[in-house]
Amino acid sequence: MSITSDILRGHTEAIILSHLMDCDSYGYQINKDILEKTDNRYELKEATLYTAFRRLEQAGYITTYWGDQTTGARRRYYSITPEGRAAYSVYKRDWEEAKELIDKLLK
Repeated sequence: MSITSDILRGHTEAIILSHLMDCDSYGYQINKDILEKTDNRYELKEATLYTAFRRLEQAGYITTYWGDQTTGARRRYYSITPEGRAAYSVYKRDWEEAKELIDKLLK
């Protein structure tokens, strides 16, 4: 599964933006959802996830805010910006093109 992990790791930002297209979320929940969607076959390492958050925020693709939980630790939520939605569209288009080429090459 190393090549699969390598391919997925190369698309961390796109995966995060895809998750945020539906709703704001926080790191633990995003990672939990990734595990669930992949039947526990892929998990982002915490360092990878938070490094990607920093890159996305610096690029203007996401913004952050603190949740207002009354119990437990405060959560830092991530929200996609209009620029992030546009970037996601580009990421998705690039992925579809790469997937099409790989499918042709491996047939």
